[in-house]
Amino acid sequence: MTRDFPIPAFPIPALTAVVTAALTALPALAQDRPDFAGAAAQAANPALASPFAFAEAGLKAARVKKAETAEEGARIIGGQVAEPGAWPWQVGFMINGAPMSPEGHFCGGSMLLDRWVLTAAHCVHMADNDGNFGDVNPRAISVLAGTNTIAPGEGDLVPVDRIFVHPDYRGTEFDNDIALVKLARAPQTRYSTITVPDAEFGDYLDQPGVITLVTGWGLTEGGSHPEQLRQVEIQMMDRNLCNQVMLENLAEEAVKGFAHAVQVFGLNEDDAYRAWDVLVAGAKIPMSTNMLCSGTYEGGKTACSGDSGGPLMVQLQDGNFIQAGVVSWGLSGAGGKGCDETAPFSAYTRVSNYLPWLNSVIGAN
Repeated sequence: MTRDFPIPAFPIPALTAVVTAALTALPALAQDRPDFAGAAAQAANPALASPFAFAEAGLKAARVKKAETAEEGARIIGGQVAEPGAWPWQVGFMINGAPMSPEGHFCGGSMLLDRWVLTAAHCVHMADNDGNFGDVNPRAISVLAGTNTIAPGEGDLVPVDRIFVHPDYRGTEFDNDIALVKLARAPQTRYSTITVPDAEFGDYLDQPGVITLVTGWGLTEGGSHPEQLRQVEIQMMDRNLCNQVMLENLAEEAVKGFAHAVQVFGLNEDDAYRAWDVLVAGAKIPMSTNMLCSGTYEGGKTACSGDSGGPLMVQLQDGNFIQAGVVSWGLSGAGGKGCDETAPFSAYTRVSNYLPWLNSVIGAN
């Protein structure tokens, strides 16, 4: 289940239908008119796979089962096994009725208070088989706390009481990918909570070069399901640079798909450029100010879908950790499947932007 960038409305519906499969976001390159003729000659397939993929939760709300195969799952890329007892605020979301094994795990989260877990909205709010979005049934999932190992007899499996998705989150988009889950009780095991920054401190953390850590049970290299929690050290990157890289990577494939549509409908040059300008004008920048960009310039260290909802952390001078972000989405691999193991970065929900909402939900419930 992948969710692509929305495509702006276009006056030729049939053309829109063709290019929607090929375009997920358009680069703001209106001043650089593409060579549609040359691009069409290079296009091997009009139904190009999306170069972006959401960090998939892997859970269908209607059927409560894994939605993707291992090859489509996500992973802590380039990471290492966490030490026993490390990251005691990390929790895993498990499918009720599934074996107590990594295959029953579908997302991560972090303990903010004794009965409150922070996670990504797309982990607990998704489309059913008919494409209708809604919250996952709380009785269909549980939260595994107090362990770094997903195995029978490990940690405490805690029932979920309620789910609170940010009101501005839309299942077809990336923004506001944050949610709170209230547990039916506090975990009956050893655990800790983690703090989140306010807006001012969030600005301080969101600086290129700040060292960050991300943790999760997502698929490892090669597509295996790890029992042990994994971690990877990366760094904050400039959001504008991340957007530039993404848009440039999208440009070539977007032009190929559009060029094929131009040929199919026999548009002349003027009409083709007019259509292109309409699409470019309505394009969205992939990474908004509600998101953090973190990774490495050399690539090969990042988080993706099975790690969704987990924490992006920064260590403070006193040795404590603060949660700067929530694992949200990343670049897809070849053919739009899984994660790009060479990707230089992933996107994380910027938690400091949502402190008023977090306080209001917890205070009222």
